[in-house]
Amino acid sequence: MKFAVIVFPGSNCDRDMYHAVKEVLGEEADLLWYENSNLENYDAILIPGGFSYGDYLRCGAVAATSDVMKQVREHAERGKPVLGVCNGFQILTESGLLPGAFMRNQNVSFMCHQEELVVENNETVFTSGYEKGEIVRFPIAHGEGNYFCDEEALQQLKANNQIVFTYKNNPNGSVSDIAGIMNKEGNVLGLMPHPERAMEAILGSDDGMKLFKSLVENWRKTYVTNA
Repeated sequence: MKFAVIVFPGSNCDRDMYHAVKEVLGEEADLLWYENSNLENYDAILIPGGFSYGDYLRCGAVAATSDVMKQVREHAERGKPVLGVCNGFQILTESGLLPGAFMRNQNVSFMCHQEELVVENNETVFTSGYEKGEIVRFPIAHGEGNYFCDEEALQQLKANNQIVFTYKNNPNGSVSDIAGIMNKEGNVLGLMPHPERAMEAILGSDDGMKLFKSLVENWRKTYVTNA
């Protein structure tokens, strides 16, 4: 399986994402500068965390207007898996690939520590390796991780089982403790905590490994087994 890791000006988790899939998982991966990138020959798209364009205007707002995000949208519509983590999640909401928006953390401070999450939906290409209700530990590193959507959108997320991860102890004020959501089709996941930084036990947790393994195994079942 071949992963594209998109790099924007200000991305700072791109190497973490690349290391997770290339060095730890053992799959193919390329770092792609956002300009003049072609996503056609990749099986999955990863949008890493950081501070794209210095978080000017709003977090992810400028990156969402880039040409490469037009490609991401087109590939997502064709069913290609897309994972956006932290700033990548913000970019996905700003580009309309996921509902909602992000505000400053409730305590108005940058937060960087391990958090326990609850796997709310394990029937996705990203989470099939987990048990429903499983508690996992991923690190967070954000100042604007407070997820918000209106009541109508929240009810739709719940009705369609689009809430994939919640915080066990909500650190930032996110509505309904939301830590990660997916689109209705199930191929675009936005996640505020960092699974790519939870791939090796020496880092404090290897719970992120199941997420990337789930993605690879489901891809192989679909595209290799049926080839």
